[in-house]
Amino acid sequence: MDAGAVPWPILATCLVGGYLLGSIPFGLIFTRIAGLGDVRAIGSGNIGATNVLRTGRKGLAAATLLGDALKGTAAVLLASRFGEAAALIAGLGAFLGHLFPAWLGFRGGKGVATFIGVLLALSPAAVAAFAALWIGLAFGFRYSSLSALVASAATPVVLWALGQPQAALLFLVLAALLWWKHAPNIRRLRDGTEGRIGQKG
Repeated sequence: MDAGAVPWPILATCLVGGYLLGSIPFGLIFTRIAGLGDVRAIGSGNIGATNVLRTGRKGLAAATLLGDALKGTAAVLLASRFGEAAALIAGLGAFLGHLFPAWLGFRGGKGVATFIGVLLALSPAAVAAFAALWIGLAFGFRYSSLSALVASAATPVVLWALGQPQAALLFLVLAALLWWKHAPNIRRLRDGTEGRIGQKG
C-alpha cells in the first residue's frame, strides 16, 4: 500500500480513527431510539440492516444500511488528505470496526454495507460494477447472501482492471473477511436452507 510515503503515526491515527467510525452500531442505536429494544435479541442477533429489517421497520433498516455504508465512506474521505495509503488504511479500520466493535464484545455486523461505503469513496466505477452484479444475481437466484458474496469476490478483480492495484489488495482482504463472516450463510446455501429474497417465514 506504499505506506512508506506516509509517516507511521499518521497511518496509525487513520487506522484508529477509521475503526472508531466503523464501530458506530447504527442498527443498535436506531432500533433503541425507536423503542424496539436490542436488535441483537432477535433474528440472527446481528446489528446490520438485514436483521433490523426483521423488526418490520423498513425505514430503520434503510437508515442502518445508509449509516453503515457512509461511515466507511467518511473514514476514507477524511483520511484521503494524507494520501492513498492513509485512505486505504482508514478504510480497513472502518471495516474492522464494523465487524469487531470493542464496545459490543467484538461482535458486529457482516460488513456488506461498510464494504460498499469504503468502495464508494475509492472507486465509484467499482461500486457500479458491484451493484450490477448484485442485482443480476439477486434477480436470477433470489439469494441476497450469494449476490453479496460473488460481488465482493469480484471487486478486487474489478479494481485491478480499473488500474487500482493497491485498492484491489485492500479489497482482497476485505472480501476474505466478509466471506468469513458469512460462513453460516455459506453453509445454508450449500445445504439448500438459505432464505430467498422475499421469502416468508
